[in-house]
Amino acid sequence: MLFRSMGCPAKKVYGRLCGSALLGDEDLVARLLEAVVQAVPVPVTVKIRTGIDRQHVNGVAIARRAAAAGVQAIAVHGRTRADFYEGEAEYETIRDICAEANIPVFANGDITSAEKARDVLAHTGADGVMIGRAAHGAPWIFRDVNAFLATGALPPPLLRPQIRDIILTHLDALYAFHGEASGVRIARKHLGWYCQHHTLTRTYRSSLMAAADSSAQFALARECFDAWVEDEGA
Repeated sequence: MLFRSMGCPAKKVYGRLCGSALLGDEDLVARLLEAVVQAVPVPVTVKIRTGIDRQHVNGVAIARRAAAAGVQAIAVHGRTRADFYEGEAEYETIRDICAEANIPVFANGDITSAEKARDVLAHTGADGVMIGRAAHGAPWIFRDVNAFLATGALPPPLLRPQIRDIILTHLDALYAFHGEASGVRIARKHLGWYCQHHTLTRTYRSSLMAAADSSAQFALARECFDAWVEDEGA
């Protein structure tokens, strides 16, 4: 499945008339999506925002053009480009898109818990939710959401040793996928998020950010989260 984003609000992207800037030209969006759908042998999906700003909320029209172009699913962030990530996401536009769309729609924006996922699905009629920032430093949110939606109950909280093992496995996967230099650089932001979530690990943050190679970074991470695990029983 090929994913095309028309939701990025970053100035460096928007300024090049990419990402969410495309929402200002519905005809161009239609041509781009038609070209991509015709060019690739896999299903094409797209992510959008509700519009450029609150005065130009055209998410329904964009979704209509996307479906007509052959896009197979659409994810909608409940903010305009002008909103960036400020304020609260609104789900009425997503609900309007779901009411009309003949393709799957995924609601995005401020999905921070399993209960919020349930409420947004009920309000919008979306086929699913997309979770972004809430997974930073807490990727087990997907486990919680899936379990809650399936059973109506949250699973037992993860134990500290389980969380440590997830973090270390994540680091290994980052190094393997991205290579040494990029893996270390990308791992820094994830380690920063993990440390934000767990107060007792924050004293290690500067050392983790300064580690020059994967061996040093991984060793420090193991030391950090081993100490955090041991502190639980102190």
